[in-house]
Amino acid sequence: MRLTVLGSSVLVACVAMAGCGGGGGGSSSNEGAGSSSSGSGSSSSSSSSSGSSSTSGSSSSSSSSSSSSSSSGGTHGTLTVTTTSCPNGTQGAAYAGCTIVVTGGTPPYTFSVSVTSNNPPLPEGMSINASTGVVSSSLLGGQGTYTPLIVVNDSAHAQASAQVSFAINGNSAFLATIFPSTSIFHHRMDATSTGLPVDTSPAAPIYSGYLSATIKPFFGGTGAFPNGIPAIEVPSNQADVSVTTTLYQSYFSSAPIPAYAPVEGTSDSTGDRHVLVYVQAGSGHTPALYEMWQGIYQGGPWTDSSNALWPDVSSNALTTQGNGTSDAAGLPVAPLLLNADEVIGTGTPTAPNGTVQHPTRFTITHMLNYWVWPATETAGVGSCTASGGGSIATESQISQSSPPASCTMSGPAGEIYRLKASVANPSCAATSPQAAIIVAGFRNYGIILADNGQSGGLIGTPDARWNDNDLSCLKSLTLADFEPVNVSSLIVSNDSGATP
Repeated sequence: MRLTVLGSSVLVACVAMAGCGGGGGGSSSNEGAGSSSSGSGSSSSSSSSSGSSSTSGSSSSSSSSSSSSSSSGGTHGTLTVTTTSCPNGTQGAAYAGCTIVVTGGTPPYTFSVSVTSNNPPLPEGMSINASTGVVSSSLLGGQGTYTPLIVVNDSAHAQASAQVSFAINGNSAFLATIFPSTSIFHHRMDATSTGLPVDTSPAAPIYSGYLSATIKPFFGGTGAFPNGIPAIEVPSNQADVSVTTTLYQSYFSSAPIPAYAPVEGTSDSTGDRHVLVYVQAGSGHTPALYEMWQGIYQGGPWTDSSNALWPDVSSNALTTQGNGTSDAAGLPVAPLLLNADEVIGTGTPTAPNGTVQHPTRFTITHMLNYWVWPATETAGVGSCTASGGGSIATESQISQSSPPASCTMSGPAGEIYRLKASVANPSCAATSPQAAIIVAGFRNYGIILADNGQSGGLIGTPDARWNDNDLSCLKSLTLADFEPVNVSSLIVSNDSGATP
């Protein structure tokens, strides 16, 4: 992937399955892969039992649970953790609380959370009282499903453990308010209502070798770890904290990022670890979007490998052309994520009535080594020849209105693709209401190429309200079902996302 460091560039080898995002120091992308979050969203560290409470900046869960126990040798029977799940919670709210129930053994007990590659920490913002086993939170930061391994030790040195499931609903309606309604990120793409033509540039199509790839929802409601890229909204008076950037570009060295901000794959992940924080307007501040790639807290302070800032998302200002962000295309991540709030609308998870009104972020194995508006960067392969002859410098912007004559690869960063009018809804959409609403979004707003990763990877937020069986209907579509859209007629300014 190509990573920009305040004007300089670094070439980094990419692993095909893990992705090679990070244009401008941004992201790799097996993205959210619930698959990916699960696979990379944990660490080998573990917490030992102690008398102090165990807190978590993140954690994860699965729908299954397991337990182990050992005899204390006393008269109280075998030490056993009987709790398998705790009440649901909602991001941004206090948690009602849950007490881990233990039988047998010899009191008093000591409670802790063991974090390993297979066991996440608690949801961000939660803590467990080491003496009472009460799990609580004054404000939940996490979203999605988490199944941490709760460990109990008794006074006779017996130990028992069990995976306990926490299902956390997201609180992501704010994502729809990022950038004005006139933004390209909220503009319809369907030919019927807009008249926008197919982009016939040789750079535009998704590379033929990827067309058979199915759409893969890299987000969901179940799994061992929260599945997707989380985001959180904080108030305008959220205190700034120090942020240290260790590798690539840095737009800020302090930011209003709370300790409970959720991390992609949890704080113990070894993956992309996106951290996305939207700050409300107020207190003399404009609404802002802070994004980190490989954000790490783990007791503080925050560090990241690169970050990006949109200081006023009530405006249409894009990142400066040639500058990267927390993804390979120089795009914002947060407003391009699918989220359960927009799909559910005023309905319910089983009877949603919402709409998707933005292009959805997706990945392919290798993007073309150029970008088109509204992207500002790339991390790709291949080269193009100008219409008048001669090569076009790679890692640069190309035009849809004055396209190249030929290219050795195709699929530029920032290209928007809509579901072809000739492609029927998958038959499974009739019984998969969440997927049906997302498919309508494909037709009306499309998908936008944002990063390198698994071809067809579709990115959304983790949320306990997602129905994974329902979302699997999206796999009935392939990248061949989409066509590139020529949006050059919508450009008001190359540095602005505003549309006429």
